[in-house]
Parts: sequence; structure tokens; C-alpha cells
Amino acid sequence: MPSGACARRRPCHRDPLRLPAQRDADRRRPEREQHSGRRGAASTRRPRRRRTSVTTVHTDKNDISPGPGQSLRYGGPRLLQTAARFRVELVIAAACVLVELLLSTVQPAAISSGNITNIAQTAAPLVIIALGQLLVITTAGIDLSVGSVFSLTGIAAAALLNHGAPTGVAVLGALGLGALFGLFNGVCVAVLGLAPFIVTLVTYSVAASLAFVVTNGNSQPVSSAGFGSLNSGHYLGIPNYLLYVIVLVVLLQLLLSGTTQGRWLYAVGSNERAARLIGVPVRSIKLAAYTASGLLAAFAAVLSVSYLANAESTAGTGLELQAIAAVVIGGASLFGGVGSAVGALTGAVLVVVIQNAVNLLGVNSFYQGTITGLVILLAVLAERLTRRSRTRGA
Repeated sequence: MPSGACARRRPCHRDPLRLPAQRDADRRRPEREQHSGRRGAASTRRPRRRRTSVTTVHTDKNDISPGPGQSLRYGGPRLLQTAARFRVELVIAAACVLVELLLSTVQPAAISSGNITNIAQTAAPLVIIALGQLLVITTAGIDLSVGSVFSLTGIAAAALLNHGAPTGVAVLGALGLGALFGLFNGVCVAVLGLAPFIVTLVTYSVAASLAFVVTNGNSQPVSSAGFGSLNSGHYLGIPNYLLYVIVLVVLLQLLLSGTTQGRWLYAVGSNERAARLIGVPVRSIKLAAYTASGLLAAFAAVLSVSYLANAESTAGTGLELQAIAAVVIGGASLFGGVGSAVGALTGAVLVVVIQNAVNLLGVNSFYQGTITGLVILLAVLAERLTRRSRTRGA
């Protein structure tokens, strides 16, 4: 074969000494040329494999949530986490102790066992009412009728007892009447869509007028040993009224923080429209909240009448304001979606401690309403400032 022909055919032959990697690089070269803007046939372009990137997530150790029964490695023991969660409640409890200690420098009787027992006895009905008010306020509502419902249901229990009804019947009758008023409020608010303020204000007026009409403005004394033991009795050395409060606070706190219904309650108060869109039974939650508020107000009335052995048409005057103050002081928001049973407990105790201090200092009792109103104003202002700081921080 001529050398010229061999020279012409040489480019057609593959170089046997070329490595496979070099041949692969030659195959990929057209792709790189097209990618760099050089002209080439579109049909010769091969689809490029998508690159997979690895993202490194930097997590703050303080943002890691511990599992059940565990504590953070760098976050301190679980007790400190619980204390941080209930920091508002702990501050209020410390304020109660501080007020009593300061008061004892002027009135040594402030820290006596008799005065402490009096504070606990007075606070028990208010705590129970505040728990019901908490449920309503958490849904972004309000219940102004608890004071008059308290008066009317207490009178109903006394009337049943005075007409020879057994203790159980009297208690159930009072509780049923309170639940009925609460259910009426819930239907008007949740089903009919009326404003909670207007509805409960009407219920307040109706219950207050009925309480006055039934008694004609006179007190209703009660003489029943079995009924009196509901409040003054003891179990394992603990007064009954204190046991009722402890059980209700624990159950309600567990309901709010550990159940689906509790999360629904917060969801309704935070954003009712969004809660409805995700399937939360908004009407049922509101109905349950208002019904429970009336029921708890009636139960508080039963305990109060059992302790005082007397029912009056004006017994619940001002309790609605005190209950709202207790809930707001305890960290709940009047805009809904925030609140705890422990906070309602500590807030109610602080309200009673302030009232007790006013009485021991000899201040006119008519100023108690002014003081309570100022406390509510300060609590709402503090909550608003906290909300703004959180919004700016976010």
C-alpha cells in the first residue's frame, strides 16, 4: 500500500495506546463546548445529570427538645426547663410571698396560720371561677356572667336544701343550673355568632335579677351538716376545698397541655378561621368552654354556701372582674390563645392576697375595686409589651 494512502487512512484509525479515560473525556468535550456557548447540533446534546448538593444544618443546642424523661445535655436539668416554662407563675407566687412578708412588718398577723388559712379559704372559690374564665378567654372570648351565676346557683342550692332536698340533689340542681346558663352563652356565641361581651352581659343581668327576685334581697341561711362538710371536711388531713382546687388545676393543666382538645382550644383562640380550615370543631370547643365556665361558677357557689352556711343575692358581685384579673395576671391574653391553669391559680391567689393586705391595713374596702382594676391594667400592659418584644425579636 502506498505511503500516501496509509497517511490518509491513519487519522481514521483509533490509537490503541489511548487510555479509556481519555476517550471518555473526548466524548464529553462536545457537551462542554455547547455549554460554553459554542455552536453545535442540538440533537447531539445529552441530558446532564443533576448535581446533588449537601447542606450542612447548624443547630443551636438550646433549640433541641428533649424526649420524654430526658434532659438536655447542655440545657440543664429538667427541673430548670419546667421552671422556665412556668416562669410567670413562679414570679407571681414569689410576689404573693413578698407581699405577705412586707405586710408582716406592719401587721404581724399577716403570716399567722389563721390568716394563711383565711386566704386559702377565700381564694378557693375564686380559683375555681378563674379556671372556667380561663377556658373562655383562651378562645378569645369573655364571660361576664360568672358573678351573677355564682349568686343564683348558690341561692338555688340553699332553696333546695331548705325545702328538704338531699345534699346530692341540691348540689346537682345548682350545677345543672350553672351549666344551663353557660350552655346558653355558648349557643349564642358559637352558633348564633353574637359578641361574647354582649351575650354574657345580658346573662349577667338576667341571673342577677332572678337572684334578687327569688330572695327579695334577703339572705338564705342553710342548716345542713352534710352540705357543710362539702367544704369544711378533710381527707388525709387536707381540707376538702383545697383538694378540689388541686384536682381541678391539675386536670385542667393536663387537658390544656397534653390533649388534642387543649390544642384545639389554643388554636381557636389564636386564629379561629385557620382553626376551622384545618378541621378543628370550633363550635363544639366554644360550647364546651362556656358550659364549663357556668358549671365551675356553680361549683364555686356550692363551696361558698357550704362554708358560710348562707346564700345572698349579692354574693357574686365583682367576682367576674376578679376572675378576669386572676386569669390575666396569670399570663393569659385577652386576645386568646395563651393561658395556663397554674397561672389562673397563682393570679387568683395574688388577687386575694392584695385584698387581704388592704383589709389588714385598714383601707376602705371600696378601694378594692380600684386596686383590682389597676392590677388588670398593669397585667394587660405587661402582656402587650411582651407581645411586641417577641414580635420584634422574631
